[in-house]
Amino acid sequence: MSLSQHLHEIGRPWVQRQLEHPTVAGIASGELPDPVFRSWLEQDYLFLLDYVRVFTRLAWQAPAAHLGDLVDLAHATFHDELSLHRGLAAEFDADLESAGKGGPCAAYTAFLLDSAAHYADGLAALYPCMWGYSTLGQRLAQHPPADPRYRRWVDTYADPGFAALTRRCAQMLDEVDADPARAERFFVEGMRHELAFWDVPG
Repeated sequence: MSLSQHLHEIGRPWVQRQLEHPTVAGIASGELPDPVFRSWLEQDYLFLLDYVRVFTRLAWQAPAAHLGDLVDLAHATFHDELSLHRGLAAEFDADLESAGKGGPCAAYTAFLLDSAAHYADGLAALYPCMWGYSTLGQRLAQHPPADPRYRRWVDTYADPGFAALTRRCAQMLDEVDADPARAERFFVEGMRHELAFWDVPG
């Protein structure tokens, strides 16, 4: 079993806990109150700006074979995901530019940026977001919400292109000379942050 496959086994119960979280369940049903998603959207926008920085910090350390992968991941995050957020912001009256980080966002981004000081640790730390959202998107797309705003969000993460980016992350993890126990520790910590992030600040 590869390292990424091992992490998937560990991560599935965490994804299930996310699916059962009231915020995710509300997105799935299309009945999440607008103010809750607005707050989450603002937090995730701030998170993604730092996620781009994580990819670029890892790209500086990457072997030549994966430099392009990390540049592509940074580009897709900055242009595709952040564009989705900017598009949804108008529909939910979100203020992306004036928002400040809540506790879960600040803790998660600090963890990721610190982890990215070490190539293998950084890959393991960021993988829960890529793999988790790809898995969530695919699960939610099986019964997509009727609200077109939430459906657009689901479609972004269920998209085959996003799954392909996730597989490239898995390949990098499998090829890096990582200590499995250490990678598991960073991965699980990332999954904890993923779950906590759904506790939207008021």
